[in-house]
Amino acid sequence: MSQVQPIVITGGARRIGLALTQHFVSLGQPVIISYRTRYPVISELEQAGVCCIAADFSTDEGVLDFARQIKEQSPAGLRAIIHNASQWIAEGGATSDADVMAAMLQIHVRTPYLLNQQLAGITGTDEPASGDIVHFTDYVVERGSDKHIAYAASKAALDNLTRSFAIKLAPRIKVNAIAPSLIMFNPQDDDQYRQKALDKSLMKIAPGEQEIIHLVDYLLSSKYATGRTFAVDGGRHLR
Repeated sequence: MSQVQPIVITGGARRIGLALTQHFVSLGQPVIISYRTRYPVISELEQAGVCCIAADFSTDEGVLDFARQIKEQSPAGLRAIIHNASQWIAEGGATSDADVMAAMLQIHVRTPYLLNQQLAGITGTDEPASGDIVHFTDYVVERGSDKHIAYAASKAALDNLTRSFAIKLAPRIKVNAIAPSLIMFNPQDDDQYRQKALDKSLMKIAPGEQEIIHLVDYLLSSKYATGRTFAVDGGRHLR
C-alpha cells in the first residue's frame, strides 16, 4: 500500500494555519507544519500525528534547513505546500525601516521562493494537477498601505511569484494565492475596533476560518485552477 503524501503548512500552529492543520488531520491527511514558538498546542498536534518542525525563517540557512528536514520526513513526496507563515510589522517602530523591509521580504518572498525551489521536485506525482502550492497574500496587495508599506510590498511580490511558479511548474503542480482581508478577530480586539473593521466590507462579518478551509479544499481538488489569486474580502474592494 503506497504512502499518503503529506501536506506542508508553514506557520501551522496558529490561527488560520492551525485551523487548516486540524482540518486535514480530521480527514486523515498527514500534515507537516513549521512553527517558530512552541505553543502548548504543538504537543496536542504531535499527539494527533502531526509532524511539527521548529523552523527559523529569518535566515536563508533556516529556510534551507527546514526544506532538508521536509525531504527527510517525506520519502513519498508531498501532496501540497501551503505558505501561511507571516509577520505584520509596521514602519515607524523601534525597528529601522530598512530592517522592516528586510524582514518582510525574508518571510513573505525569500522563504516561499526558496521552499518552492527546494520542494517542488518532490511535490505531486508525474500526473497533471497532482500537486499544489498555495501562497497566502493579502487584500492590501490591491490597494497598498501607508502604515505597512514593506508588508504590502512583500505580499505583492509573493502574489507575483504565484504566476511565475504556475508557469514554471505546470501542468504537474497548480500554484494559486489566497488574498484575505478580515477573516477572524484576535481575543484582545475590543468592540470599537471590531465594529470599525466590520464596517470596511460590504458583508460586515468576520467569516471565520471555515471560509479559508473551504477555499483551500477547492483549490486542492481542482484540476484546472492555477496562476490565480482568490480574494476573500467580503466585497471590501468595492467600498
